[in-house]
Amino acid sequence: MVFLFRLISVVIIGLVICVLGTIFCLFNPRNPKNVARFAHLFGFFFKPIFGVKVDTRIHPNINKIGSCVYIANHQNNYDIIVASDVVQPKTVTVGKKSLALIPFFGQLYYLTGNILIDRNNKSKAHDTIEQVVNEIKKRGISIWMFPEGTRSRGRGLLPFKTGAFKAAIAAGVPIVPICVSQTNDIKLNRLNNGHFIVEMLEPIETKDLSKEDARTLMEQCYNQMAAKIAQINDEAKQLNNQK
Repeated sequence: MVFLFRLISVVIIGLVICVLGTIFCLFNPRNPKNVARFAHLFGFFFKPIFGVKVDTRIHPNINKIGSCVYIANHQNNYDIIVASDVVQPKTVTVGKKSLALIPFFGQLYYLTGNILIDRNNKSKAHDTIEQVVNEIKKRGISIWMFPEGTRSRGRGLLPFKTGAFKAAIAAGVPIVPICVSQTNDIKLNRLNNGHFIVEMLEPIETKDLSKEDARTLMEQCYNQMAAKIAQINDEAKQLNNQK
């Protein structure tokens, strides 16, 4: 019964948000502020539906640093719900072109200003980085990327790819790590799925770095995020054990 309620609720509410959101964005297309608006809206409705409670910890000075590259661990589709409130204004994601073909959601995804790339063509990896850098400089936006390149699905923090770090260095903007506690235990047929923690770490400057420093920067971020994820996983577990 819980599973059926969630399925019906998500489909109906998701369709309503996507249709009305698409109409709204037609009057203000590709405005990067809309990504955060609709991320927060999806989170507002879907967190109670999925029975999750989230402690979102945003860095106190994030509004003062301007454009940046956010990097976050990517576990599964529930990350979108759990991490929704940490998305900052004028932040867009980098997604594959096929996302635009998903009925209703794809149109909203494109019109909110996200960047679409051809991930199937690995020979265009350099062009993708250049495209991201140009978007940051031209539009004054921030980029949200998943440096693992795929969903980890319970395998822990996977090795990072260098793209996000090369883009941040080329654009001369900070890297801001975002850590999401484990979401793999969320069950569609369980009423209360417990507490989760999303924490934004200290921004890391890249202005004095060169492209040769990308791998060192990547390793620094990986180690910081791995340690923080282990910490917030323990915190979330303690919160859930107190129920």
